[in-house]
Amino acid sequence: MRTTRKLGSAAAALTAASVLLLTGCGGSGGSGGSAASSDAGNVASVSGVQQAGTLLDTPFAKPQITLTDNHGKPFDLVRQTAGHPMLLFFGYTHCPDVCPTTMSDIALAKSRLPKADQDKLRVVFISSDPERDTPARLTAWLGAMDKSFIGLTGKFSAIQAAARSVGVGIDPPVKEKDGSITVTHGAEVLAFWPKDNKGHVLYMSGTTAAQFQHDLPRIIRSEAP
Repeated sequence: MRTTRKLGSAAAALTAASVLLLTGCGGSGGSGGSAASSDAGNVASVSGVQQAGTLLDTPFAKPQITLTDNHGKPFDLVRQTAGHPMLLFFGYTHCPDVCPTTMSDIALAKSRLPKADQDKLRVVFISSDPERDTPARLTAWLGAMDKSFIGLTGKFSAIQAAARSVGVGIDPPVKEKDGSITVTHGAEVLAFWPKDNKGHVLYMSGTTAAQFQHDLPRIIRSEAP
């Protein structure tokens, strides 16, 4: 496995010190799977948690895209998440590190919310490796973390355009000489407020479950963290 990083296309949305990164994850094409949350052993208290989210000066509109969800049905992202707080992440299920850790941390944070808030939140995972990420694969992988998570797959060019519309860079998967596949994708999570359906807050790779837990009630109320 090798990991490479480069500047992402949404760096202008942040300060010069807070640029977005792309992470390139190389793997043998194995099963992947869930990684332990970065703070799975932490207690539910979030007092004194360091702020992780960056409030964007110019919020992003949701990508206008219809893909295939993890149940094999068409999913109109704008229509079917309208009026709901939403976390959006682009990644892939064979990712050995960033993707399972990020999604596990979100799952843990969500599980600590009141039931009413859990029911409002939509967590959407769009595959940057759609050829391998079939609906069945997405269901199995995401279901191990949270069965309510929405996995989307489809044509790579459409997914890449959707990612770019919210400042996230993804590159086509590359098959290496040793047979492994490297998938380079943005490692950030975008949080969309329900009141206007726009992405107002950005979380970088490494945001912990406790930090997500601290911010999610505010995201659900369309408030800055």
